[in-house]
Parts: sequence; C-alpha cells; structure tokens
Amino acid sequence: MNTEAALAPVATPALNGMSDTAPVWTVLCVDDEPNILSAIRRAFRGTGYRVLVAEGGPQALELLATEPVHLVISDMRMPVMDGAQLLEQVRLKWPQITRMLLTGYADVSSTVAAINRGEIFRYITKPWNEEDLLRAAHEALERQALLHEKARLEREVARHNETLTRLNASLERQVAERTVQLSAANARLGKNYMGSIKLFSNLIELRGGPMAGHSRRVADMARRIAVQMQRPAAEVQDVFVSGLLHDIGHVGLSDGLLGTTVSGMTAEDKAFYVRHCVLGEQALLALEDMQAVVSNVRSHHERHDGRGFPEGLSGDAIPLGARILAVADTFDDLQSGHLTLAKLTAAEARLFVERGRGTQFEASVVDAFAEVTRAPAVPTPFVELSPQDLKPGMALARDLCSSDGMVLLTAGHVLSADLIRRVIAHTERHNLTTLIAVRTGFAAEPA
Repeated sequence: MNTEAALAPVATPALNGMSDTAPVWTVLCVDDEPNILSAIRRAFRGTGYRVLVAEGGPQALELLATEPVHLVISDMRMPVMDGAQLLEQVRLKWPQITRMLLTGYADVSSTVAAINRGEIFRYITKPWNEEDLLRAAHEALERQALLHEKARLEREVARHNETLTRLNASLERQVAERTVQLSAANARLGKNYMGSIKLFSNLIELRGGPMAGHSRRVADMARRIAVQMQRPAAEVQDVFVSGLLHDIGHVGLSDGLLGTTVSGMTAEDKAFYVRHCVLGEQALLALEDMQAVVSNVRSHHERHDGRGFPEGLSGDAIPLGARILAVADTFDDLQSGHLTLAKLTAAEARLFVERGRGTQFEASVVDAFAEVTRAPAVPTPFVELSPQDLKPGMALARDLCSSDGMVLLTAGHVLSADLIRRVIAHTERHNLTTLIAVRTGFAAEPA
C-alpha cells in the first residue's frame, strides 16, 4: 500500500475553506527529543504538509503567535510545560487549531487530563504506527477543513439572509410607496369620474329653462332617500350618479318639446317625450361599469302600479334606484313647473308625493322621502368671497351658476388652485361681478 499517496490531502477549495488554490496544511510537532521530531518529519515527507517543529511548550507558543498552524501534535512528557498544559493553552488562544497528543502506555492519567483540559482530537500511543499517525493527521485536517467550510457556508448564508432582508425591506417599501401611488391614482380616477358625470349633467342643463339645476337637485334628494333607507354605500353612489344623468336623453329632444309642460303636451308630443328614457339608456349603454345606473335611467318614469313608461313595469320589477329617482324627480318637477304650469311649493309637492304612496310610488321609498323632507334643514354656515379671495381647500356652500343659470360647480365642490384660476378667468372674461359662497371650516361634502 502506498501510504503517502493514500493519505495526501485532497486539494479542493470546497474542503479547505481557505483559498481557491490547493491547501497547504501546516503541522506543528512538539517534543523535547530531537530524534522524535526527526522521525515525525520523515513520516510526513511527501504528503504535501508543511511541518514545523518545537522542542518544548514555550517555543511552540512563540511559533503559534507568528505562524499559521492547522494541527498541533504534542508529546505528553516534556519539561517546563507538559503536553496537557500546552494543548490547554492552544485551545484557549487558538481554538480553531486541531490538537493531537503523543503519549506512552503508562501515561493514562495524564492522557485523561489532556483530553479534558486540551479537548484533543485524538491521542497516539508510543511507539506509533506511521500509517496510523498519518491517517489520524489526515482525518484531523479533513475535519478542520469541513469545519472551515461549514463556517464559510454559514457566513455565506448569513450574508444571503442579510441581503434578502434588505431586499424584502426594499420590496415592502416599494410596495407601500406603490400602494400610496395607486391609492392616489384611484382617488384621481374617482374624482375624474365624478367630474365627467357632472359634465354630462351640465350638458343637459345647457338647454336652460326649468332644467337648470334640476339634475343636481334630484341627485341630492335621491341620495338622501337612499341613505335614509340604509342602502349600501356603492348603491347610494349609483343612485346619486343616476340622478345626475337621469335626463341625459333630453339632449335628443327639441327645445320646443322641452319647453312644454308635460300636462300641456299633445299625444304626439308625449310619444316623443317618453323616448328620452330609452335615449338615455342608449347613450350610456357602452359603459360597462354603469349598468346599474343605465337601468335606473331607463326606468325612472315607471310607476309602482304599472302605469308608467317606457315598459309599464310594476312593483319589484322596477329597479330600486329607479323607484327612488321617481320620487326625487317628481318632487323637483312639481316645484320647477315642468309637470304643470302652476309651480307647487315644497310643502305642496311633498303632499302630492305622499298621496301617491302605494300607487305611483313605492310605499317604503315615500316613507323614507317623508323622513328626509320632514327633518328641518340645517343651514350651512358660509361666507361670500370674491373669486380673487378664494383659497385652495375651500368648499362651495351652494351651486356656482353662470349668468344664464347653468350650474358651473356644484355645492360641496372643493376648490383647487388651478380651478380658482379658471373661475377668476371666467368672471373676468364675461365681466361678471360675482360673490361665491364657501363653507366656513372648508369642510367638503362627499360627492
């Protein structure tokens, strides 16, 4: 058997844990007898190990302080400092160095002391077998290489974990920032959505006459009724939007027809007039997210008793939003003179609606309407300012209308710096002297 070839260390970076080149293991042999040291040197010849020698414990400690050593093989019986004492010092000062003991058969108690105090890897009895000595040294260094590799891998894992922790923190921060951005974007989309709806509503009111402000008033009343009925927030919002858009089909009717009261229309006029519900449905049909609104717009002239239009639906076949709109729309039409030449007061219009409970209108909707209109109106505290004195964040206390009665901005609208500049430009362009009512406290009404 070729002992040297069999016991030579494997030059693998994965094992040595020290460098990317072949490992050079350093062995320190300590004995007070020069011939023993020479014999150990000969035993390690050809193995590739770097061998250092020391003739006693003090000299070995001096060498260890200046030389990188991986394995210490010490004799037990030495003057000044025996093997147990030396290896204990090595363990305390250089715990990463592997320790082995050479001992005679008669040194059992000393060997036990060395094992306990020096925590040696193995002891070899004298006289030693050369093959056993080399194999023990090889196993000791291989074990040390594995420990080095384990420590390296643990450091690597720790670095990776630290990197992952930083990445996770960065990702969490980015997600949080992105969430804020998306929330802001959603808020802008919601604001733009309501702005577009109000724009469509204003287009209806461009026709002038009794229509000015009608859609906003109907939307506000419909929302208050829906809230009184404790409908879900999303449904309340749909009812409000439906109120703003319920008469969008009027854009397809002539000015002459719209200027005629419903009671004064001929049969032919009424045939055209009833089409505005279907025209409104057609105008909004392509908006996938507004199908509830579309149904409300189509059916807001249906009656609880089935005598309405365009389909003659009755009872629960009519969407609830449309049933609410029917009450709010009729209440405002009675006061504006759209239904009859004689304009009714709010009290008279309320009585008319209540008389239609269970016939023209659903009972529960009329009951909610009665509660809403019976409660005394709480005046909104406001102050009137010129456009130049407006500040961003102020909320309108009442609708801002043009000189011909068109609603430019609705009550509750919160003013931005850009919007204030446009209001100022509008008043200057048309040479208007306008005082604008804004709420004290700048509280905005939900839209």
